[in-house]
Amino acid sequence: MANIREVAKHAGVGVGTVSRAINGSGYVAEETKKRILAIADELGYNPNELVRSLIHNRTGIVGIVVPDMENPFFSKLLKYIEIELYKNDYKTLICNTIGISNREQDFIDMLKQNVVDGIITSAHSLENEAYHGLNKPVVALERNLGPHIPRIHSDHKKGGRLAAKLLLEAGCRNVLQFGCSFRTDTPDNDRHTEFRRVMEEHGISVKTVEKSWSMAEYDYYRKVMAQYIDIYREVDGVFSTDIGGLYCLDMAAHRGIQVPGQLKIVGYDAIDVTRLFTPELTSIAQDIRGLARACVDTMMNLLAGKAVKMEQVLDVSVQRGETV
Repeated sequence: MANIREVAKHAGVGVGTVSRAINGSGYVAEETKKRILAIADELGYNPNELVRSLIHNRTGIVGIVVPDMENPFFSKLLKYIEIELYKNDYKTLICNTIGISNREQDFIDMLKQNVVDGIITSAHSLENEAYHGLNKPVVALERNLGPHIPRIHSDHKKGGRLAAKLLLEAGCRNVLQFGCSFRTDTPDNDRHTEFRRVMEEHGISVKTVEKSWSMAEYDYYRKVMAQYIDIYREVDGVFSTDIGGLYCLDMAAHRGIQVPGQLKIVGYDAIDVTRLFTPELTSIAQDIRGLARACVDTMMNLLAGKAVKMEQVLDVSVQRGETV
């Protein structure tokens, strides 16, 4: 690695000028500063990320906002987003927003102040208007933030149809579904509306329990799963996220309800932990790694000033288990 004197020699300036240009601690003519930074980068003087960020006026950091990092779906998503960003020489700044809406606003403010170069968000703690007029790189995962912000999501309509088909073929007549919120405009609600549509077309009764985005998954399902199963004792099928499905499986075991004999369960997400239970949960699998890659590729194109697709929809599939 070169030292500051070598940079100064190549640039034809003094050591003090190089120091001021790199540290931003004093006046240096703009053209001279650009030349010094380029030479420093070429010679490998100072951490390359610092030099490059000065050259391109970037921090090399992308903010990621999710509802709840404790949720295994988002944990895995964050893992792959961080991997993909690192491949592109970017670091990751993460927050979750459960119960604390100002965290999402804080990240928007940091983007406005150039503390981060872009935001990938799947949180639901703020109204969409918070992103309006924000002429900065933003990628929406599972959110509709407006026509000018690219959105990426799974094919949830197909996911809802697949789940309905599984329970229909299993002979279910009274079905309970958990986890939707029809008051929010998010692509993942399509799984529930499509599920209900298909089931009702076949004359199947569907009872829907909505979920608030302000409540953590574990707390929510711990409180409501047993309650609603007891209320609707005739239920023979359940459609839920994987966490809800696993709580339902545990509840059935404690009540002596046979799965899949008396009760069929279909989860959603196909998180890794579903394979650790007996019987193994049947679930609709999202391509989590593909979602992460699409988010990062879109962010990189936005940062490079390239055109991007305003909507990308990734396929889903059935993870066969033993609960249907």
